[in-house]
Amino acid sequence: MARIMIVDDSGMMRSLLRLILEKAGHTVVAEAATGKEAYLEYSTHRPDLVTMDITMPTWNGIETIRSIRADFPEAKIIVVSSIGQKMKVIEAVQSGAKHYIIKPFTSEKVIQVVNDVLKNG
Repeated sequence: MARIMIVDDSGMMRSLLRLILEKAGHTVVAEAATGKEAYLEYSTHRPDLVTMDITMPTWNGIETIRSIRADFPEAKIIVVSSIGQKMKVIEAVQSGAKHYIIKPFTSEKVIQVVNDVLKNG
């Protein structure tokens, strides 16, 4: 299964995603609460996939996607965002995110999108 990094400033959201992903057989190799931390963790762990919140302190998710993809163009990133941020989700995809998940989400939706991105890039 895949090695995944979870990026979200909410510890509760990181825990929820970890639970869903690990239950599906994936391994969470790193977590980050800020964009800068996410960049450093990505550089260290080189996960197969990243789930990325958009609204975070220091660098937001879009800035972080751009930074990671600039240095690691093979990075597979899925944006996880609330329903009111449609324009930000579009901007994130234009910045290199491979897919998106809208909060609130179901476990099934998370696994479906993660598996799709892992399979199809």
